[in-house]
Amino acid sequence: MEQAIPTLTNILVLSSMYILVALGFVLLFNVVGIINFAHGAIYMLGGYIGFAFSVVCGLNQWLALLLTVLVIASFGLFLERFCFRPFAGDFNRTVTICIAIIVILETGVNIIGGTKILTFPAFVEGILRIGHVSVSYERILTFAIGAILLGITIWFIKRTKWGQQMQAVSQDVEAAALQGINVNRISAFASALGCGLAAIAGCLMGAYMGLSPFMGDFILVKVLIVAILAGVGSIGGIFFAGLVLGVIDAVFPLFISGAASSAVAVAIVIVILLIRPQGFFGHEMEM
Repeated sequence: MEQAIPTLTNILVLSSMYILVALGFVLLFNVVGIINFAHGAIYMLGGYIGFAFSVVCGLNQWLALLLTVLVIASFGLFLERFCFRPFAGDFNRTVTICIAIIVILETGVNIIGGTKILTFPAFVEGILRIGHVSVSYERILTFAIGAILLGITIWFIKRTKWGQQMQAVSQDVEAAALQGINVNRISAFASALGCGLAAIAGCLMGAYMGLSPFMGDFILVKVLIVAILAGVGSIGGIFFAGLVLGVIDAVFPLFISGAASSAVAVAIVIVILLIRPQGFFGHEMEM
């Protein structure tokens, strides 16, 4: 029991963060039509900007989080307008742009902040003790924020006018435009929303696991796995796939140490895709 509760907490925290970042990634893919390989770097940038607001500028952590979301969401608007929109439909140029963004962001953060691991100030202090079991309030808060944001985002997409317009654009851009939907505005909003979600996850995971200039590379691999397992383009499938990956990443290190646990986890994902190549909630591609 002493090991079960912390492990369960880790599963919930990791799953919620994977899902949160993957949701923004899939939104960009569905609405903007971009496979944003720079999404992990944006997640990393969000953590460092939040750290700068909180530690360097001395702001309250919650205010720093809010300002970070606004900054990264604005950066998402910039990316959509000047980096993604001009190359829509051109996969090769889009990949080149994303790689350039990754190099610029990681190199810039590396030069300014150095390579050492930084710790984002905790949003809440203390440990919850139940008998012989103890869990930090930080973990509980991280999961709670992730779960609430996921619920709000799904409600927004399914119940609001802007969310329904996003769904329409993701299904058929030309038909949506003919119905009077401003496709460029919706794409810009989806980019801002996706980057904002990544920024929140970056700050929360910065407090949970620390910050490093290359933390975005790790999360990008996880996001790609979640998106592929879910079925590319499937928003609903992200939740199940994120939970599966969270369980693998939280449980396997208890039995297999070091890089071996990550290798086994990737092997399990490959086996799943061999059995169901379209993902959990995807469909077979017609040739």
